[in-house]
Amino acid sequence: PGLGTAATAQTCVERALALDVPLVLDADALNVLAAHPDLRTAARRRTAPTLATPHPGEAARLLSSDIAAVQADRLAAALKLASELRAHVVLKGAGSVLAHPDGSWDINASGGPTLASAGTGDVLAGVLGAMLAQELDAKTALRYAVCLHGAAADTLVARGIGPIGLAASELADAARELINATASCGG
Repeated sequence: PGLGTAATAQTCVERALALDVPLVLDADALNVLAAHPDLRTAARRRTAPTLATPHPGEAARLLSSDIAAVQADRLAAALKLASELRAHVVLKGAGSVLAHPDGSWDINASGGPTLASAGTGDVLAGVLGAMLAQELDAKTALRYAVCLHGAAADTLVARGIGPIGLAASELADAARELINATASCGG
């Protein structure tokens, strides 16, 4: 069911923000951050990389805005989040926007509506965590994870799996296959 947003969740997020390691914030961790300005301040003060993976609803809460405003200018919303949180951000959705604290940005068009199903964002957060564990820098890790996530979805659709009814576990399996195929090519 997720972390939730109760006091226990707030404590977990507070403790995670205090760690001097790369940190991926997703789902309820973002909702907790949105509800507690002191935690957003703690995120800004971190020296280790922070990465955030909001969908438009989570982004709207973090920006004290609404989904329509976020969707009207997705690039501006992602850049504002990256600046305000001092984080590497992927604003998920059609044309996922990657925004970085240095003001740089990218758009990733892969994946499409296939990724609008339960659990696929969790797969992205997991892939991102795995890239960081491999000691990739935060910007590279975010680009690679988002690209791999979308490419895995596109691969499944090309095989006739999805876009409707795609399971998150299938997406994780396809991502693993793509990583292994690349590794076997020396890449």
